[in-house]
Amino acid sequence: MRDIAKEVYTKMKVGSVAWIRPVAAKGDTLDSFQSAHDSARQLEEEGLIDIEKVQRQADGLIDAIRIQRRA
Repeated sequence: MRDIAKEVYTKMKVGSVAWIRPVAAKGDTLDSFQSAHDSARQLEEEGLIDIEKVQRQADGLIDAIRIQRRA
């Protein structure tokens, strides 16, 4: 399984903001995307990013995460 949060982080410049969303063309589903939030929290704990917003659907599944790269 690919680490979506890490992929987005490595493509970002310091200080930039990005949305992390599942990409159906790469085989992502909303169920598999839930692990991206765990990965993003780990990056935040390491001081690499700030999680600015977590967007959820009515059923509680995360469908987008907004992050800002710190380092």
